[in-house]
Amino acid sequence: MTEQSSLKPVDLNADQALGMVSFGLMQRLAQDGQVDLPWLEASGNADIERLRQLRQRLELTSLAIETGAPLTTAEVSMLLGARPGTERVERGGLVARRVSRNVWRLSKAEESDRSDRYDGFRRRL
Repeated sequence: MTEQSSLKPVDLNADQALGMVSFGLMQRLAQDGQVDLPWLEASGNADIERLRQLRQRLELTSLAIETGAPLTTAEVSMLLGARPGTERVERGGLVARRVSRNVWRLSKAEESDRSDRYDGFRRRL
């Protein structure tokens, strides 16, 4: 007599079955070290990746401030964490000033510039 599994069969089409087999093979190859597939790694590395991205963002912010390099709106959004909605935006001790269309300069906020009012990012309705 053969032993029967307690698992119930699942109806899969050919594409799904091939995908499952391929995924399992890629996981085994990655575990053996034969292939580098970072997207197959466990979620335990998610914290490490988040810290790496934060460090990179802080380094890029520091470089943008030190050099005074012109930045695009997308770059300012990435560095500040939100899209700017006014000509001058202050967030987290940084000030982004619009130079011209899609050109921004990033600098540190001075103590005299800071106030209790919120003039940063406004949601457009």
